[in-house]
Amino acid sequence: MIRQKGSFPFPAEALEQIKRRMLRWADRRNILLFLDSNGYVHTQGSYECICAAGVQAAVPADDGLLSALNRHYDQHRDWLFGHIAYDFKNRLEHLHSGHPDHLLFPELYFFRPEIVCYIKRGTHALWIETLGVSPETVWNEIQGSGIAELAVFETLPHFQQRFEHEAYLRTIEQLKEHIRNGDCYEINFCNERYCTDALIHPVAAFERLTRLSPAPFAAYYRLDDKTLMCASPERYLRKQGHTILAQPIKGTARRDADPVKDAVQKNQLRESLKEQAENVMIVDLMRNDLARFCATGSVQVDELFGLYSFPQVHQMISTVSGTLRAGLSLFEALRCSFPMGSMTGAPKVMVMKLIEQYERAYRGLFSGSVGYISPEGDFDFNVVIRSLLYNSSSRYLSYQTGGAITYNSDAEQEWQETLLKGAALQAVFQK
Repeated sequence: MIRQKGSFPFPAEALEQIKRRMLRWADRRNILLFLDSNGYVHTQGSYECICAAGVQAAVPADDGLLSALNRHYDQHRDWLFGHIAYDFKNRLEHLHSGHPDHLLFPELYFFRPEIVCYIKRGTHALWIETLGVSPETVWNEIQGSGIAELAVFETLPHFQQRFEHEAYLRTIEQLKEHIRNGDCYEINFCNERYCTDALIHPVAAFERLTRLSPAPFAAYYRLDDKTLMCASPERYLRKQGHTILAQPIKGTARRDADPVKDAVQKNQLRESLKEQAENVMIVDLMRNDLARFCATGSVQVDELFGLYSFPQVHQMISTVSGTLRAGLSLFEALRCSFPMGSMTGAPKVMVMKLIEQYERAYRGLFSGSVGYISPEGDFDFNVVIRSLLYNSSSRYLSYQTGGAITYNSDAEQEWQETLLKGAALQAVFQK
């Protein structure tokens, strides 16, 4: 089935309103994915925002490690949107996850959407591609969507946490003992904060989150009663033509309202040997991952220790790229590099076992990825961090934060980093 396409110009000053109307229109459906770059220009993305709504066909998960996804794409050469949860690692590396899953996102889900809407970067026109309904009908529906403010919650959520302060500090010391013993040299360790009886309005929570913390890889994803509200600053993997790009984040510093103090914080991050060590370890891991599916000699570090500023934090971001090896499926890039090294540590399989041993919550979609695959075979996937996850049936609301633990980590500083990363998520529910 061939998609109908239409382009609908709008005034430059209407950009944010159009995006908001598009999200509200899409949220009428049970399944949708809305991705927003929030005007960031350093990310090398193709779209200011892109949205998929409605399901023409769902791609069933199988045990063939993305083979069903590959077959569906080869047959239709059409858009695919969806997610890979962190616990898909179990299929890739014969691992297991023993913690209870309270949110119930599947390990893998992709869908071919009925409608795709997007605004190309640097333009002021909404492109609409449809199966069935006309693009003009969709445009009129979007224009007619209300954007009135909605209440974020009906009852104020009260978060509990898996690790209290002292237990968290003790666990960091246990992980450092593994590093001293040579079991690993960096491990990503996270703590969950959760509410078991939350009544929230997810689209309103996402809108408030992105106002508080606009991010280049923001995502609003609804899969029936399960919703992701994501303000991620991190890309997992992008394919453009034959080029593969990864942009891992390791290194965080607090922003300060005083410009002088803020500059000092940023410079301290730039000069921190600890943060540089964390970053370069993950860069090396990503180089090794890319070498599994890229042409020999093509993998390179385009930027090392880049400093980028976001509303709450400064981040150290590096860029690694390579050329997809001739004859390989584009899905090999996902299979060979997932989960992303910034959310595991190294060596990857060993630290995933330690994560399962020491963390107290099921990660699920957190530290997994959402994104799209285009009809041309390009793709872009984020890292699901700085995110709220919600199941409206069970009323379970959750977010997780963490950081990279190395030999030189200070347990109290690691605890403070989890609070810093969760500040905007908590602020969503402040009256």
